[in-house]
Amino acid sequence: MSLKVIVTRDFDHMSEVAAEVVQDRICREIAAKGKFVLGLATGNSPTGLYKFLAKAVNRGHVTAERITSFNLDEYVGLPGENAQARALHRESYSFFMIEELVGLMRTKFSETNVPWGCLIDQEKLVAELQANLGDWKEQGAYKGKAIVISRQAKSEYLRWVRSEILDAYDAKIKRSGGIDLHIIGVGGRGHVAFHESGIPFTGNRMLLVKLDDNTVANAVTDGHFAKAEDSPQYAISMGTELVYEARCVVLLASGKRKAEPVATSLAEDPTDAVPISYGQVGAKQGRDVIYVLDREAAAGVLSQRAVIEKRGITVEDISDRSAAQRVEDLKFTRDPKCGMMG
Repeated sequence: MSLKVIVTRDFDHMSEVAAEVVQDRICREIAAKGKFVLGLATGNSPTGLYKFLAKAVNRGHVTAERITSFNLDEYVGLPGENAQARALHRESYSFFMIEELVGLMRTKFSETNVPWGCLIDQEKLVAELQANLGDWKEQGAYKGKAIVISRQAKSEYLRWVRSEILDAYDAKIKRSGGIDLHIIGVGGRGHVAFHESGIPFTGNRMLLVKLDDNTVANAVTDGHFAKAEDSPQYAISMGTELVYEARCVVLLASGKRKAEPVATSLAEDPTDAVPISYGQVGAKQGRDVIYVLDREAAAGVLSQRAVIEKRGITVEDISDRSAAQRVEDLKFTRDPKCGMMG
């Protein structure tokens, strides 16, 4: 099993260490095969890492034009009269990536992909789901549900959503050669992207999700939408099965709220109640899975360190070490052309 936990001091240290891991992997893979496929997440967790990555691109340490990116997820039902308006809405994940990464880079990725949720008209989707109950089924143990559309759906619109929005995104990732490294965060219940707790792992590579009431409420509480009625009720998302097909997954977690699901995902057997626990499966299949945590998010891991390490998972606490030591600590084999993040 190649599953490692790196404990850092705080958000800034976490971001810097994770950025070093990502940059090193990009440089080595581009040197070896001339290209790199990068998986990206939205949310607060990766924002510091993205600033370091943009800085590395601008200094010439990372060759952005050799990178193709694929994002995890996107809303369905953002305000806007057409797909372009929805994609440019301030809460769209396309817009997030412009603000937090792509817009900071002087040279751009070869291609940037975000799931095509903005192409779906939410009102039409809801109407078609209600009118064609035999075309789909719900999956999930809790309020956040996967809407699994049959490939033989009678509704032409639902067939289009399945084939041209969900399956087509998965197929495009396959055509790219698969994701070399995926950056992900973790939700408060241990979910990744919109793969909500309780949605089965298998058979859900790309998901159409009816959002959990808590997810909608949190979007309002966090100031993304004025009221629940304004918030999208659906989303398109990679499922954990697809996420952990990446050759390397770097999971970021910061803050006390993440401590319990992070620890559970490592100390106990995989369960769809804690979707990030699928990382254990990915690691057993030969992928590299690296958790980079600040001390607050790592509290449960450190308290159960013996149990977790007994499961074959490496825990390395570098929270008391200086930034100057980090490359040696992480045992990088950096190409000198890559330079440093700082």
